[in-house]
Amino acid sequence: MHAFSTSYLFGDRAQVLNDVSVVVEDGAIARIEPSCVYPARRCLTVPALINAHDHARPRLSSFGAIGMPLETWILRSAFATPPDPYLVAASALARSARAGCGGMMIHYTRPSGGMTLVDEAKAIARAANDVGMRIGFALAVRDQNPLVYGDSEPFLTKLPADAAAALRETFVRPAVSPKQAIALTEEIAAAIQGPMVDVQFGPAGVQWCSRPLLEAIAEASALTGRRVHMHLLETPYQRRWADQEFPGGMVEYLGGIGLLSSRLTLAHCVHATQAELEIIAASGARIVTNFGSNLHLGSGIAPIGLAHRCGCAVCVGVDGLALDEDDDILREMRLVQLAHRGEGFQSNWTAPEFLAMAVRNGRAAIGAPGDGALKPGAPADCTILDYNALDDDNIVSVDPVALLFSRGHSNIVRDVIVAARKIVEDGVVIGVDLAQIERELKGYYKTNLSRYDQLERSWHTIETEIARWFVGYLSCS
Repeated sequence: MHAFSTSYLFGDRAQVLNDVSVVVEDGAIARIEPSCVYPARRCLTVPALINAHDHARPRLSSFGAIGMPLETWILRSAFATPPDPYLVAASALARSARAGCGGMMIHYTRPSGGMTLVDEAKAIARAANDVGMRIGFALAVRDQNPLVYGDSEPFLTKLPADAAAALRETFVRPAVSPKQAIALTEEIAAAIQGPMVDVQFGPAGVQWCSRPLLEAIAEASALTGRRVHMHLLETPYQRRWADQEFPGGMVEYLGGIGLLSSRLTLAHCVHATQAELEIIAASGARIVTNFGSNLHLGSGIAPIGLAHRCGCAVCVGVDGLALDEDDDILREMRLVQLAHRGEGFQSNWTAPEFLAMAVRNGRAAIGAPGDGALKPGAPADCTILDYNALDDDNIVSVDPVALLFSRGHSNIVRDVIVAARKIVEDGVVIGVDLAQIERELKGYYKTNLSRYDQLERSWHTIETEIARWFVGYLSCS
């Protein structure tokens, strides 16, 4: 048993308690009681934050993926294929922990290719354990449309031979069968599922998954209770594809096959209609929004305020592409809160309500226990913020959570505690040497780039032709 004192505690029912001591025992909060011990520096303790949608990858602008729509950006991301899955995951997880997160969803879209997928998942789980974070893990599966939202062959035949060869070698691979995809997820679960790891099904997105694959995942999820994590309607091109391929409604189709349920988390939903949001809300599925990523990729502004009013459970993810590419979940949460809270005096939520909502729904998205509220009996998952740094003027008494959503950022994160284990202390990740990991990764990546010489030589042609295809696709009647 141990205890710590805090100046302000964001506790149950979104209430702030002043000057309390939190007693922790067996990984949980045993009790919260008044404290007569005052920390030398004021601190604000909030539930450990959750990065509810990510891919555990490096900063892709370092690989030239800048100012591109998703449809070319995702191809450019091949240059950042993990040279060492453990190091890449440890780096991403440590950055997230340093920013105040106690949990992260890893929708794993780009394996290294250097080991079996089960072994790769084991390496990522080991990285999560070393950092000390809870994770949801979903291996992204897909069996169609690797290059454009349609048959790749007509597109490839119009390219110069070297460009077509580079794309074939890097992206056009034999698809796994639905049965194989389900079996692989279950094999990964047998290897890494545990109290700190929730293995989920991970269809990459409807445009990348055939109906048989989606239906098999829906059936397996219903039979096993396993959660599902997938992208939905991220870009205008995906909206066009959905309307073309599902004249009766794509979201209606997902509901009809049983994929929409409280087990499902949908990333982005930038181009979802009100009718679709109402269907999602009624199903109990969650929406995780990724504000900075959507801005970087020109995907649009998601209707998150409307989704909330429709009754959707909303949470926040960084998606590996925060506004400043720094994994700052606090800044991302502030952006979402500011952009979607409402207009004038008509508010969708208060800052405390938004914080409680984002944590609660984020924990559900990654399969973490509890609703995140700091109360007796809850997991001891909390983030301690330097309130002196946040309220550096200290002129009048201010609502601490309101001030957090006015100016908070990752630099005020002091400590992070997960399952009673301190994983960040004084702003430094304890379990791994992040600086050393990132030095190693830089060397590996520079050596690894030679694998993509042909893709680099053909990149201008590829980027130009991909853009031409999608512009033409969107303009089709």
